[in-house]
Amino acid sequence: MLSMKNKYIIRSRISEAKFRSILRLFCLDIEAKKVSKLTNVSRYTINKIFDKLRLLIVQKCEEESPFNQGEIELDESYFGAKRVRGKRGRGSGGKSSSIWYVKERG
Repeated sequence: MLSMKNKYIIRSRISEAKFRSILRLFCLDIEAKKVSKLTNVSRYTINKIFDKLRLLIVQKCEEESPFNQGEIELDESYFGAKRVRGKRGRGSGGKSSSIWYVKERG
């Protein structure tokens, strides 16, 4: 029976040490082309690994997001000086926008 070469990716021919170095380079935000040259792994494989890592990051962020439960109501308001004749809307000077959200638990 064959032993696993990598416990992070099933059926991978990349060693754990090489995968960890790819992961470090991913965290440093280095392009896939440069990573493939540094690690001697094909760019196609690096792109597949990067896509899987990005997908895992998205899934983890969605699990831990505080916005998953209940309803969220957003309101945008402008606070600042009184209205000056001739100027109106968002373009009027001296105003700052504030975004508020209310989380309703249900």
